[in-house]
Amino acid sequence: MKKGWQRKQLGELAELKGRIGWRGLTAKEYTKSGPLFLSVHSLNHGDYVDFRDAFHISEERYIESPEIMLQRDDVLICKDGAGIGKLGIVGDLPDQTTINSSLLLIRSGKDIHPKFLYRCLSSPYFQEIVNSRLNGATTPHLYQRDITEFPVVLPPLPEQQRIVGLLDEAFAGIVTAKANAEKNLQNARALFESHLQSVFSQRGKGWVEKPFAELCDIKHGFPFKSEHFTTEGDYVLLTPGNFYESGGYRDRGEKQKYYTGQIPRDYVLNEGDLLVVMTEQAAGLLGSPILIPESNKFLHNQRLGLVTKKAGVPWTNEFFFHVFNTQAVRKEIHDSASGVKVRHTSPTKIGEVAVSFPTSLLEQRAIVSTLIDLREETQRLGSLYERKLAALAALKKSLLHQAFAGEL
Repeated sequence: MKKGWQRKQLGELAELKGRIGWRGLTAKEYTKSGPLFLSVHSLNHGDYVDFRDAFHISEERYIESPEIMLQRDDVLICKDGAGIGKLGIVGDLPDQTTINSSLLLIRSGKDIHPKFLYRCLSSPYFQEIVNSRLNGATTPHLYQRDITEFPVVLPPLPEQQRIVGLLDEAFAGIVTAKANAEKNLQNARALFESHLQSVFSQRGKGWVEKPFAELCDIKHGFPFKSEHFTTEGDYVLLTPGNFYESGGYRDRGEKQKYYTGQIPRDYVLNEGDLLVVMTEQAAGLLGSPILIPESNKFLHNQRLGLVTKKAGVPWTNEFFFHVFNTQAVRKEIHDSASGVKVRHTSPTKIGEVAVSFPTSLLEQRAIVSTLIDLREETQRLGSLYERKLAALAALKKSLLHQAFAGEL
């Protein structure tokens, strides 16, 4: 420990207060106006507490708990539920504000700078302590006594202010760099989609428009029995979960479904077969296509449609995979489907969707080649920006570690 630094428990440096259980509020008591009532959702928007989604409560309910009336520079931490360990510091208060029972208020004493306290609690060291308290817990909960006993390595106030200034400046730069990387990542992903849509909106000579019913047949899969599902085996049972929203095969890892019952040979798929989702369990999947990556490994169940071209139709599966992925086609498939919670389509409904395509197989293959090259480039760029985001997150953790190890 550096000279002049001290080790103290958080309870010696700050006041910790939470909502008393028997005063617990219910949603029925929320009002349209009045004092603000914060939950963990207000800790999801950077360092400072966000008040935009706060509920309102009556003045009576607000004044019954004066110990948790918020002040500027209070630190809030989530101690219950999925958001355990999330933090926020209070900036300007738009109105009288209090907290719900999942949050704990930490108010700095005279010996610790509020922002230093907030950065300290944001550090990897404290978050490791949080995780150690939760390991093996049936009901996740961070007890107030655990937070009270949290050890804080405390420099003199002038040094605290210097460290806060350094971290604020560094983190402001990280926020800007992160925003730029996220924007570039979004642009890289949008580049392919933009080009895909332009291919089908700027049709050239030799393109025609016909409904799918004149071009292909679509066959439902086999209703495989769930008692034969297993977590390993020779045959993967394809489900909508194996489809990305933007198309393409997704290996589900530990959630992959295999089948060990009697296998109907007509429903064993071949490499390059084209399938589309017929039953939507997650938003955006309806009509999503894949090309089977390997023969004699994948099974075709009833929630998926196997697409096969009619005789004499100029068709390549690779090209029509992209046709199914265009916004216009996916929208028509989705809009014509039935059902509320789970939406379904059918070969007949998909057959009514009209699509444009070049009659030249050579042109179809050339377009596919261009799209493959562009997708590889946008994936390379996307991977680059994802690595940059990971590096920025690691840099932030490293700076926090250095700050509270006396290395800044």
